[in-house]
Amino acid sequence: MPVPDALLVILAGIGAGTINTVVGSGTLITFPTLLLLGVPPVTANVSNNIGLVPGSLTGSIGYRAELVGAWPDLRRLAPMSLLGGVAGALLLLVLDPDLFRAIVPVLILIGLVLVVTGPRLNAWANRRRAQDTASARGHERAMQAGVFGAGVYGGYFGAAQGIILMGVLGALSSHPLQRLNGYKNVLATIVNAVAALVFIVVAPDQIDWLIVLLIAVGATIGGVIGSTLGRRLPAPVLRGVIVVIALVAVVKLVAFP
Repeated sequence: MPVPDALLVILAGIGAGTINTVVGSGTLITFPTLLLLGVPPVTANVSNNIGLVPGSLTGSIGYRAELVGAWPDLRRLAPMSLLGGVAGALLLLVLDPDLFRAIVPVLILIGLVLVVTGPRLNAWANRRRAQDTASARGHERAMQAGVFGAGVYGGYFGAAQGIILMGVLGALSSHPLQRLNGYKNVLATIVNAVAALVFIVVAPDQIDWLIVLLIAVGATIGGVIGSTLGRRLPAPVLRGVIVVIALVAVVKLVAFP
């Protein structure tokens, strides 16, 4: 790979790692960059997924203060992300990419609606939980199902996985938005890591390890930048950033597929 192309991939990785940590949808930077450089779509998607794992990890570490006491919640949600990531990665290898990507904008919009309406939905859900134990159990199952669905999506394509996760968590959890962003980073890391493992075991021929290395270098730097910036954003500003990036992602996927 020519040096200018390699530098472009590293810069794209920095941007993706930063955005993934703050909100999500960093794949919308790296994936088109790889296609622009002539990388085949499946190889680009698989290599990009593996390369972004270190950035997800550094982003999660950057949110460690917000994750104090999070183990009880993550213990229930992490297995859903793991199973969803495995399922999504396998779907990528057996299904026509166009079949799934056709509904990606719809899923992003659903996540966006959940982010915007999250406080009201959460207040309503809290009232129901306080009044009815059965509703509380149903609420927990709904959150697990939503996290599993986001995991399937993340293992398959990944772009805006964080937006969908934030929508689900924001609507169904009473924790502050910054704490939920920490949850999102951990769950997305699990999805990306397990999907990467599936790709390495099942489809090693689809991996370009140079691309993986270049994206990993950039994403690791971006994860540090993103956790530093993201943790300083007030909840309304963070919610606004999520909305803007979600809309940009939808326009990008619909108007410039």
